[in-house]
Amino acid sequence: MDIQKPLSDFFAAIKNDYRVSSTHIGIFAALLHYKMDRGFTNPIQAFSYEIMELAKISAPKTYRKCLKDLDAYGYLRYEPSFKKNQASKIYISDTQI
Repeated sequence: MDIQKPLSDFFAAIKNDYRVSSTHIGIFAALLHYKMDRGFTNPIQAFSYEIMELAKISAPKTYRKCLKDLDAYGYLRYEPSFKKNQASKIYISDTQI
């Protein structure tokens, strides 16, 4: 699978979406990178600290807010686990963008 297609589709989708900030973009790009490293599995099962490190985000509150935003805007589906020992599920589909 080509990682450039979902990323370029995302950029095309957010071109006129004023709600999406650079932090949202950083998290989405980090998620795509994480997905690529895991063999393009869907859903991605990741802990917040893994994605935050890739996206260069230090505040968990910002991370959760941006993921909830991206979910609400329809760019991905986020299912938080609310458990420290269980990863959250994040669905990124080429058709959702």
